[in-house]
Amino acid sequence: MKLNKSWIIAGKDFKIFRKKKRILYALIILPLLLSVGLPLFLISTLESADPGEVAIILNAFSFFYIILAYILPNSLAAYSILGEKMEHSLEPLLATPLTDGELLLGKMIASFLPCVAMIYLGSVIFMALSDVTTGTLYFPNWTMAFILIIAVPLASILSIQLNIIISSRVNDVRTANQLGLLLFIPFIAVYILLTTNMVSLNILNLLIVSAVLLIIDVVLFYVNKATFNRDKILTKWK
Repeated sequence: MKLNKSWIIAGKDFKIFRKKKRILYALIILPLLLSVGLPLFLISTLESADPGEVAIILNAFSFFYIILAYILPNSLAAYSILGEKMEHSLEPLLATPLTDGELLLGKMIASFLPCVAMIYLGSVIFMALSDVTTGTLYFPNWTMAFILIIAVPLASILSIQLNIIISSRVNDVRTANQLGLLLFIPFIAVYILLTTNMVSLNILNLLIVSAVLLIIDVVLFYVNKATFNRDKILTKWK
């Protein structure tokens, strides 16, 4: 498998994404709204909350970036496959001398890099505004570093792989997005546990979350290898 061929596929998808305003709006607006809105929400809680409660809130807000890493690639990953499938541009691409692995990796790169880049940008804004709002140097910290370096990429890869699998089974981008968001529910459950202080966001718990994400990523990788087959796509994807 040659990485340069995968980059060609990714570059092609980057150009397509730039022309789709709905995808661009979701990619840019959501992280920025979250990164500005969460620190502003703190203003209404600072008067009644003690430092310990503020720390719990900030940790819960930090976990939002793992959730965002799962949500954000949904549109890109689904459109990367289904969009071309619906516009009948996938068949000529499959006729090129690319291996299934090179094509799949290119599609994953195209969805992964823009989403992670926007999450990193949003997290910088969030950390800066949170420090200004609380008047303390809470960020950056090791917890947020672990989230951004390990958990965010793993959550993003999970979302992308799941959407590729779903895209092989449905014929509508909206349906693919809705099905892809079903796994969003466990993330929300963890967030609720964090906000109620039933679970703390420490390195150990983040290791557990990341280990679960990694296991699911590996399983989905092998499922994708079996699902993403050009012969099946050309003959059965209608």
